[in-house]
Amino acid sequence: MNFEDYRGHDAVGLAALVARREVSAGELLNTAVSRMAEVNPKINAVTMDLSERARSEPAVQGAFSGVPFLLKDLGANLAGTPTTMGSRLFAEVVVPTDSALTIAYKAAGMSIFGKTNTPEFGLWPFTESDLLGVCRNPWDLSRTPGGSSGGAAAAVAAGIVPAAHASDGGGSIRTPASCCGLFGMKPSRGRVSFAPAGEGWGGASIQHAVTRSVRDSAHLLDIACHPQPGDPYFMAMPERPFIEEAALEPGRLKIGFTLAAMQAPGLDPECEAAVRETARLCEELGHDVEEVRIPGDVAAMQAAAGTVIAASIAANLDAEAERRGRPIEAGEIEGLTMATYRRGAAIGGAAYVRALQTLHAYARLEAQLFETYDVVLLSTLGSPAIPIGWVLEDTKLISERLFAFMPNTQAFNNTGQPAMSVPLAWSKGGLPIGLQFVARMGAEATLFRLAGQLEQAKPWFDHVPRL
Repeated sequence: MNFEDYRGHDAVGLAALVARREVSAGELLNTAVSRMAEVNPKINAVTMDLSERARSEPAVQGAFSGVPFLLKDLGANLAGTPTTMGSRLFAEVVVPTDSALTIAYKAAGMSIFGKTNTPEFGLWPFTESDLLGVCRNPWDLSRTPGGSSGGAAAAVAAGIVPAAHASDGGGSIRTPASCCGLFGMKPSRGRVSFAPAGEGWGGASIQHAVTRSVRDSAHLLDIACHPQPGDPYFMAMPERPFIEEAALEPGRLKIGFTLAAMQAPGLDPECEAAVRETARLCEELGHDVEEVRIPGDVAAMQAAAGTVIAASIAANLDAEAERRGRPIEAGEIEGLTMATYRRGAAIGGAAYVRALQTLHAYARLEAQLFETYDVVLLSTLGSPAIPIGWVLEDTKLISERLFAFMPNTQAFNNTGQPAMSVPLAWSKGGLPIGLQFVARMGAEATLFRLAGQLEQAKPWFDHVPRL
């Protein structure tokens, strides 16, 4: 199978070719591996090559039989390999069992042939780590593909795979989707299990994928959304498969839009223009659209989330220190991660609980807005993809630059609501601009229906970068 034919199909389409015996699983894997060899030296998206292992795996009949797939090197364990989490600390720690999500992917017949780049412990909205190196955006090699699922998004945008595993604790699916011109759905809290691990970042983190098509995202969520015994958060299986929802009309939705940058002074003018243009598109599609103000104390939410994240990092690192029988030392983790670790270690139990209470109160206030509106539209990011190294080049400006870039994603991790980034706009310089749509808790079906409508109205599948 030649590369152009391969890239001309999404994952559902490739699986259909295999099912009809028009192409073999081996041919698909060979094409993916060949593309990886061609472009990965430029973008550093795939950081663990497991292609020989994939070739030796027996074929499994399922929804995605024979489709090449990549796991993010954080969140989903693959037995017999390290899950490095972008850190030297875990580079040689081999995990003994698969995660529940990995088991689901395998049962669907996916051919897992590598792992993708991520910043250390997924802490940044860009993908640059001491262990795995800098990941670059296929649209512009001087720009970030976003993070923390930057390797996943870069691999999909570059055509190595049509879809890849990703996770999102503060925007880590939606940010790289926006940077790389992809569709990125962050499901509701409890929709995808972290088993056998516990919650991530106080329930803020969730796993799913970045994809080129809406139906791929929907079908991948169908195979992933099986609750596991003992899950701390639980969401029942949907009444209708999400892939069917994506093909249905959304009906007349009440959509509120905002030009706000929730955690920064304002948006890049091109992002602001993209929100206005998308609001008009939604009106043309028959929806009721009006400008809204998103309620809540964003500064308090941000501070509380920082407390929960720091404490969670400290707890995880303390667990590793206990497992191996010696403390975490300077040089084993990056300097800024060490600062987060020390901060987290100093957070008491009462402070952690108060931070969670702040986040829960914020979520209740946001939920009231969605009693009036089916969907809220806002810019995914504060700007198109930023230059590599920009956030960290001035230590005095790290926080300011961080939230200037990602002002609108973290809030919806803390509310637990589903949110998607849809590639509906492009900067004058040719960089993708994602538009974020948020729905009430558990309403992925509403988002998938709307996304399917937007995909038909303003197709993006064939808009791909030329490396």
